[in-house]
Amino acid sequence: MREPWAASLGAAATVLGRALADREIDTLAGYLELLSRWNRKINLSGSREPEALAGHVLDCLALVPHLPGGAGRLVDVGSGAGLPGAVLAVACPGWVVTALEPVHKKHAFLATVRRELGLTNLHPLAQRVEAHRGVAGFVPYDVAVSRATFALPEWLQTGGSLVHDGGLVLAMEGSAHNELPPGASRHPYEIPGSDRRRAIIAWKPRG
Repeated sequence: MREPWAASLGAAATVLGRALADREIDTLAGYLELLSRWNRKINLSGSREPEALAGHVLDCLALVPHLPGGAGRLVDVGSGAGLPGAVLAVACPGWVVTALEPVHKKHAFLATVRRELGLTNLHPLAQRVEAHRGVAGFVPYDVAVSRATFALPEWLQTGGSLVHDGGLVLAMEGSAHNELPPGASRHPYEIPGSDRRRAIIAWKPRG
């Protein structure tokens, strides 16, 4: 199942800061195979070519160095095809990842990813963020992340409502720079083979 994905995933060390373990390569290759197969039937990602799909995974792995050490609870809002939620669940097995995706065909894909790849730490929910936050007994998360779902200012406000005091909001910024709130920091990174500018925005809204 590794081919044709393994070569592209070999570039992960550039953004992850370490080489992927064999288990991670196998699981991410399995994820990419599922994504490629489902993409031929329903529109999970605008990208179709293997290199582009693998590039999305590399992009998501850039978030990993910014997660707090140890383990915790993370929510991915508007998870779509699991970018970044499913990828983070693979790379960070100690983290419990809730993937919010209200579009049922995309939620069905995430449920398939969890089942077929054995990602017991990935919990897909077919909920909008407002409904999820309003559930009785809602417990704020350690980290909230979203990719390509909201404009950055809107996401920082929404993400801040999902984390506890001292929690972390992560965002992914393209070439257009936004004004950041006090305490937020921008961390540029590069994807091998791409000249597109990217940055991770890290913000602790309280604490």
